[in-house]
Amino acid sequence: MQVGRGTARARRLGAAVAATAMAVTLAACGSSDSPGTGGGTSGSDDPDQVTITFAWWGSDTRQQITEEVIAAFEAEYPHITVQPDFTSWDSYFERLNVAAAGGSLPDVITQQERFLAEYASRGLLADLRELDIATDAIDPSVIESGEVDGTFVGIATGVSSHALVTDPAIFAEAGVDLPDDTTWTWDDYEAVANAISAGSGGELFGVQNYSFLEVVLKIMARQNGEEVFTEEGELGVSVDTVEAWFQRSVDLMESGGEPSASVSTEINAAGVEGSLPATGQGAMAWFWSNQLDAIQSAAGRDLQLLRPPGEADGVRTGAYLYPTMYYSVAESSPHPEEAALLVDFLINSTTAGELILMDRGLPSNTEVREAVLPLLSDADRVGADFVAEIEPTIVDGTPVPPVGAGETTQITQRVNSDVLFGRITPREAAERWLDEVGAAIS
Repeated sequence: MQVGRGTARARRLGAAVAATAMAVTLAACGSSDSPGTGGGTSGSDDPDQVTITFAWWGSDTRQQITEEVIAAFEAEYPHITVQPDFTSWDSYFERLNVAAAGGSLPDVITQQERFLAEYASRGLLADLRELDIATDAIDPSVIESGEVDGTFVGIATGVSSHALVTDPAIFAEAGVDLPDDTTWTWDDYEAVANAISAGSGGELFGVQNYSFLEVVLKIMARQNGEEVFTEEGELGVSVDTVEAWFQRSVDLMESGGEPSASVSTEINAAGVEGSLPATGQGAMAWFWSNQLDAIQSAAGRDLQLLRPPGEADGVRTGAYLYPTMYYSVAESSPHPEEAALLVDFLINSTTAGELILMDRGLPSNTEVREAVLPLLSDADRVGADFVAEIEPTIVDGTPVPPVGAGETTQITQRVNSDVLFGRITPREAAERWLDEVGAAIS
């Protein structure tokens, strides 16, 4: 059941017509000689009218939502026209890099954590502290997550936390009790996964492979008092921690608690809707808290979130609030004040929040967050409640990944594939992972 969301979704469908009308504009936006690209040049003869460009990636649904938000912003600021620059995730940064090379970056840029430092190091992003954007309703650790070398270059759109999406029905079917996630250890995690597989006669799996995801390594490293990437932009995780991360995954595969190497590879490629909980083939999988709605919709039954194991017995807790994406203002923007008005509206306006809901994560502005809670789906509310529950246990955020860290995902996928198929040992995998990531960020 969804509360209040159907109305919002219905309104968004009305934006489809507007989306179609925007197609010509979007095509023009991709051209380096377009008068509206990157320069914020007004297409109007009115000297007081300003046009700014706003770039983002995502699904057609996000496009429709964002165009509704833009319409609301333009109604509040009639002297500003926002030109959308929308594309899919696959081509977004390639297109953005071309714009950066040509000196034609959009005025407002949606950014991703792995590339924030790279754009900041090239002097492409404005210092948001010099612009009029309110941040008093945002957690300081979330603000710090957008700082590079002391410069505030990205403001988080929303936050989520990594968790185990869990199917209680499969636990019950296998005769296994749900763990106490405030106290369970990594050994408990492994034992629970193996028990579910055994209890189902091998027809179901306890957990989906986690070592395709470096975020789980980040959590494990923090529990050991380390960081994968330090504030200085260097590797801060030990070879022993990386080895233990790979080793536990291999152990689970060999004991039947997680699928075989070939099946794990297929499931990883299948994404959210092909995950074990989404397809009813397994009890647990690691995902961001704001992905619960999509997984639960695919599963067709109620799921829940569990905290990472090891939080109670580590040197410190490893969980953290992850900025789902950022908004930045181009240093080259000829209209930084108007660009800042748009960013402020996106982050701090309840009107925008009630349209966006959790499409860009749980709103980073806590006042907007409270306003949208009654409008969330049941699953999204579970995700919001989960973040609220673990927030007091979070020590701090993670440092912004250094330049070159964008390659980490591909490196992790390759190395994990080799260790799962037995081509290298977990120790060799750890050494290779550190060597390749170290070379990427050097």
